[in-house]
Amino acid sequence: MAKFKPQITLQSFGIYSHWDKDSKSLPQITQFTTQVKAELDVEFGLIVNIKKAKGEKLHFCIYHPGIIDTNSEVMLPFEGTVYVKDNDWSFYLGDTVWEPIEDKIGDWRMTLSLAGKVIADKTFNLINEKTKTKTEDDFWKYRGY
Repeated sequence: MAKFKPQITLQSFGIYSHWDKDSKSLPQITQFTTQVKAELDVEFGLIVNIKKAKGEKLHFCIYHPGIIDTNSEVMLPFEGTVYVKDNDWSFYLGDTVWEPIEDKIGDWRMTLSLAGKVIADKTFNLINEKTKTKTEDDFWKYRGY
């Protein structure tokens, strides 16, 4: 019997409402973006929908900028594995900003792999509004475009 090929859809990415990991409901998207203001407790990440892959192993990894841990060492990427729970399953991979904010500035790369193949790869740039340089996008955004 032929095995069905999983169908993966990147449903959303950006800034989300607060997420309670003990709740069954996923956070709600508040802004689609990869540019995130580095503010306390801002929740950012991505949601994927996976179909026809129940029981498969899903590997996730969050590569963060040089964040220093309590032992004054650079933290390793945060990674783990979960099993796809249903034949039509949505999964949220995200993180939040905590004190001190200064070492959280930079690129945060989030990846998801299923059966050894990368199915989602998104990089979020955390920026400090106080030290941010103006871009052409800011120019047009200020003018309402």
